[in-house]
Amino acid sequence: MKRFEKPFTQQEPIPETAINRAVDVMRSGRLHRYNIVQGEEPEVSALEREYAEWQGARFCLATTSGGTALQIAMRAAGVRQGDLVLANAWTLAPVPGAMHAVGAVPIFVEIGDDWLIDVSDLEQKAERSGARFLMLSHMRGHIGDMDAVGEICERHGITLIEDCAHTMGARWKGIRSGNFGRVSCFSTQTYKHINSGEGGFLTTDDEEIAARAIVGSGSYMLYRSHGARPDDAVFDRVRLDAPNTSSRMDNLRAAILRDQLRNIEESIHAWNLRYRVLEDGLRGRLGLRVIERPQHEAYVGSSFQFHAEIADGSIPEFLSGCAARGVEVKWFGAAEPTGFTSRFDSWRYLGEPQALPHTLAALSTTCDIRVPLTFTETDCRDVAEIIVEEAGRLAA
Repeated sequence: MKRFEKPFTQQEPIPETAINRAVDVMRSGRLHRYNIVQGEEPEVSALEREYAEWQGARFCLATTSGGTALQIAMRAAGVRQGDLVLANAWTLAPVPGAMHAVGAVPIFVEIGDDWLIDVSDLEQKAERSGARFLMLSHMRGHIGDMDAVGEICERHGITLIEDCAHTMGARWKGIRSGNFGRVSCFSTQTYKHINSGEGGFLTTDDEEIAARAIVGSGSYMLYRSHGARPDDAVFDRVRLDAPNTSSRMDNLRAAILRDQLRNIEESIHAWNLRYRVLEDGLRGRLGLRVIERPQHEAYVGSSFQFHAEIADGSIPEFLSGCAARGVEVKWFGAAEPTGFTSRFDSWRYLGEPQALPHTLAALSTTCDIRVPLTFTETDCRDVAEIIVEEAGRLAA
């Protein structure tokens, strides 16, 4: 019986050019983004400028994490204590955590079994709630119907905030993920598309949101050193109105990221090759259902999701069978949180869980695996074979 030996959490090494750049930063001792000498551009400012150019956004702010970027984005966009914020119900814990941190009250929107936000439920809840904000998570890289989402937001006067932690580099009908919302957030945590351990970005074309975000991240009055910022006149209007959250990225992490950003398109191509091997291996097999991606969605296949449609109560046994053969499959239908995996009804600090039967039904069979670039295409075939065998054994 085949067993898989590689770890699912092993990322590629940091490029040697990035290591050398990071060593130079450490030798300088100037790790803080505002600790610079005359005529020097700090690594963080250079990274912000380069990321804004790559993303196609006017402004960019580098932060300590994707979660802090979400908090800063909401405050900069005008979310205040007690405000209602719509959000798709399938997301990861930092998203409701960020909403809770700014005092917002989430209204979760159903998803379908394709894991996309249910635009009919979004329309109804936008109408009934009067909420002025939508936090849309492109969870695990799945981008919803952005035409429909945009129309609903425009019709109801809703500000769209995009959580692109899993879609850096993805596109929907040719438009980059993150360029639909008024403000968008990205992550550079280890399991994302570029890796600094922890870190994040906020991007926007709105100069006032950008200025509020930069001041809110903890720029003091040193915002002139930022690499992708609005003019001074914009800061003059907002600089005394944003709280300092001390959420700045440091020069060491920026140095690690800059060379990875230069190689991101090659990484996206490599992820998608591996994703398609897994997709081909699981498509149409007993006890498994693959969701076909829309032709107009250019995804980044750094993780892979499928439905395990086997006998009631058998999914824990399926997971154990895969794990015994070295394949780590996560399940979003478990009643209790496990590792990074949780669902809306386990975030008890938000109060009584909302009734979301369609989301519960979709998540009850939703399985998820990481696709690190340390796997080869042959590795992915072996992973698919083990999943197929374990599902088939229980579904037969």
